[in-house]
Amino acid sequence: MCKGLATLPATCLKSAKDIKHKISFLLDQKQTKEKTANAAAAAAAAAAKRVPSAAEGEKWKESFSNVMSSELGRSVFTSFLRSEFSQENMDFWVACEGYKNTDPSKFTTRAKQIYQQFVKADAPNEVNLDAATRDLTKQKLENACPSCFVEAQKMIYTLMEKDSYRRFLNSQLMRDLCQTRKAATEEKKEKKNCDSAENRQAVAGGA
Repeated sequence: MCKGLATLPATCLKSAKDIKHKISFLLDQKQTKEKTANAAAAAAAAAAKRVPSAAEGEKWKESFSNVMSSELGRSVFTSFLRSEFSQENMDFWVACEGYKNTDPSKFTTRAKQIYQQFVKADAPNEVNLDAATRDLTKQKLENACPSCFVEAQKMIYTLMEKDSYRRFLNSQLMRDLCQTRKAATEEKKEKKNCDSAENRQAVAGGA
């Protein structure tokens, strides 16, 4: 007759608990990745619904910070990163921004998820960090707090600014945006001229 779990050795019970914990962690990690991917897709879809204005495009050319401070700018830049197979940099930066506003009671769990997904060597979406920053970030996980990823996030921001952003400015994507803005401006100007001509004809006819 089965006497239940009480008859199992303690080591077996511990192994079962460890396996349960790992499965739970993997499920949480999968959900996090899906949420990140869905958020990125939604942002890209929203950005595709409108063309950046000439003023926005000029601001993006002025500095990388202008790109990152604009929701549309980040969406367009993410599209460029996706074409270079380096979207994980933006995904990590966004995850770090979200982490800062995480409920303190969830810092540890969320920090481990971000570390496992982006920071850990051979992570599914590993970002390019030096060994010192990677080790420092791992150490900070022992006492998770809002500043856990400050150094790592700053390094990835600088990498995008010094590397990807320069190519972004000269990319086909930006050239296409400029062409689209130019066409829209010319169309608006032509419409304005047509309206002016019609108004003049109306005035002349009334006279």
